[in-house]
Amino acid sequence: MKAVIFAGGLGTRLSEETGIKPKPMVEIGGRPMLWHIMKMYSKAGINDFIILLGYKSQVIKEYFANYGLRDSDITYNFQTRTSEVHTNGIEPWRVTLVETGEDTMTAGRIRRAQKYIGNETFCLTYGDGLSDLDIKSVIDFHKKEGATVTLTAVQPPGRFGTFILKDDQTRLDSFHEKPKGDGSWINGGFFVVEPEIFNYNLDDTLMWEDGPMKDLSAEGKLAAYRYDGYWQNMDTLRDKQKLEEIWQKGQAPWKTW
Repeated sequence: MKAVIFAGGLGTRLSEETGIKPKPMVEIGGRPMLWHIMKMYSKAGINDFIILLGYKSQVIKEYFANYGLRDSDITYNFQTRTSEVHTNGIEPWRVTLVETGEDTMTAGRIRRAQKYIGNETFCLTYGDGLSDLDIKSVIDFHKKEGATVTLTAVQPPGRFGTFILKDDQTRLDSFHEKPKGDGSWINGGFFVVEPEIFNYNLDDTLMWEDGPMKDLSAEGKLAAYRYDGYWQNMDTLRDKQKLEEIWQKGQAPWKTW
């Protein structure tokens, strides 16, 4: 099975970083978000990746072109003008980098990669979300449901601490730091998708969420896998700093590999 990852957006709310690199290349613990996401899928036995490029695509291409050098011993023979890379535990990844156009919306990005995805079930996710989700469980659920697309439904934590303050009350008797949201579920990504999706409208001007997902929902072909474990996206600099902090403390829930 292949894992398809959106990696072409501008990431405007993280402009402190994305002025020089695409959002999935913003680093946590010295590694791009894209790497962390790929490690999640690799843990589930999925090592064939299709990366949907757009904004500053050359940054991602250069990263993977030199990926084998980062953690490897290398011998350069200047007399023969040859080099030999001695790999040290490099991941068994196959990575296809697809130019989908800088201004193309997410539905169009999927369509443009169809020839590389093929006629088989595939995983799909965004390049800015991390979780301790068991990918295999989502795949098993999807097969059992027989849906065309399954998304992972999550309840993100609230941004601020909450408490009850009655009339004239000045002392708090309860406080909850960043509790779950208001009870509603949101799309956390981590999809499983059938190739039937290519029969739907995947125009360059359509977002994946606004076009085909709405059509699938209306037809009863969109399933939701409820997950109440750890999930965090990286939408702002504050999110990035939060992820970096828990990584440096050795407490990153998504690091299950």
